[in-house]
Amino acid sequence: MKKYQNEEHTDPRPLVHIDGCSCGTCSNAKPTDPRLELMPDHPDITDGGKPDPNLALDYDPLFSSVLGTGVSRRSLLKAAGLAALSSLLPSAPSFAAKAKFDPVVRIGYIPITDAAALLVAHEMGFFKKEGIDSEAPTLIRGWSPLVEAFASHRFNLTHLLIPVPIWMRYNNKFPVKITAWNHTNGSGLIVHKDSGINSPKDFGGKQFAVPYWYSIHNIVSQKIMRAAGITPVIRPQHAKIASNECNFIVLNPPDMPPALMARQIDGYCVAEPFNALGELKANGKMLRFTGDVWKGHPCCVVVMHEEDTMDPERAAWAQGVHNAIVAAQIHLDGNKKAMAQMLSKDGKKYLPFPAEVVERAMLFYSVADYPKAIQHPGWGQSRINFEGWPYPSATKLVVNDLKKTQLSGDMGFLSKLDADFVAKDLVNYTFVKKALAANPKWKDDLSVPQTGDPYNRVEEFVL
Repeated sequence: MKKYQNEEHTDPRPLVHIDGCSCGTCSNAKPTDPRLELMPDHPDITDGGKPDPNLALDYDPLFSSVLGTGVSRRSLLKAAGLAALSSLLPSAPSFAAKAKFDPVVRIGYIPITDAAALLVAHEMGFFKKEGIDSEAPTLIRGWSPLVEAFASHRFNLTHLLIPVPIWMRYNNKFPVKITAWNHTNGSGLIVHKDSGINSPKDFGGKQFAVPYWYSIHNIVSQKIMRAAGITPVIRPQHAKIASNECNFIVLNPPDMPPALMARQIDGYCVAEPFNALGELKANGKMLRFTGDVWKGHPCCVVVMHEEDTMDPERAAWAQGVHNAIVAAQIHLDGNKKAMAQMLSKDGKKYLPFPAEVVERAMLFYSVADYPKAIQHPGWGQSRINFEGWPYPSATKLVVNDLKKTQLSGDMGFLSKLDADFVAKDLVNYTFVKKALAANPKWKDDLSVPQTGDPYNRVEEFVL
């Protein structure tokens, strides 16, 4: 049986690295896109590769205490370059390497609330309850190095933006499986209070950041703008854009609030708690919650190496992992304030943010506070929900919407993808469904249909 549509599953294709990859082989790397070349002798570099004295980033010193590091203009542009194109995965040797099975759970994560279920499963002993050992999770600052570390088997359990495993499996033939959702909702569109943006039609002529081209943030933001008559484009930041165009760039999540504060960008869409941080520390305001546009949407998904989901000898281990994740999600839903405190730097320090920021990211959501950002209060959604069932209908929507989204790099593989095939081939439903069946409280989450079959739903995407 073929695992990949219209072709045999052969060895993964080697990728070309760009400056800054952590694989250790990048001294000989060549960027695939001249816009991404960085000139190491210049502290401030434009996307076109020329020094620009007007692009020095003056960031609010508060971010040093919040994020633990300062952010320079060079680091912003370097981050954008690293996340943009072919830095997603390492070169052929480490990409193709298979690791000997190790039952110890090794988690890599980005410092966002999307990772909360994995972190809580470790910290609160849910893995241990299943008889599974887990190492202390490793914080990774950007998506590219997280994908690379997972691909090289440094981690055997992580969370990835749902379009990324689509890219990995069907463009690069990497044997990855989605095995559950980490959460639903949990993102928003933040704009600077002085940007003049009060509705999506005001994005014309603006600079807008997303954390990755292959992200729900990119998909949803572009859909919102197109509906308002704004054309998303991908150009160097210094390039001219028309009054009906919005320029999209990629920044690592930690770089977004400082860039907004310094007015290097006009807005961004990203996971929490960087929206809450933008509101509290970067003079940002919430324009729309993504979960108020797409009800109960996926963002980050649980991913595992395919061999860990297909080998019968590992089935009990994989089931235990998912039992722990579902238990953690249910615990999170019922104890958001306590878990926000635990995850924060005032608690166990999994997230480098004070409890005030993490609590806002998980709890602060009402029409009274957001009369414009919340337009569908009847949906009963929260700022972030924790629900693990990977609805096939949502996977299909992501695949079809990716084909309409402005992306960078080789997108030819998307035209060949059939959404129904991807929903069946990319996702392993076995372990999470058994875990959910043993924990019926998951159905109480309002991301789940409250009538009929809880495992099937019609996606609601209303602008």
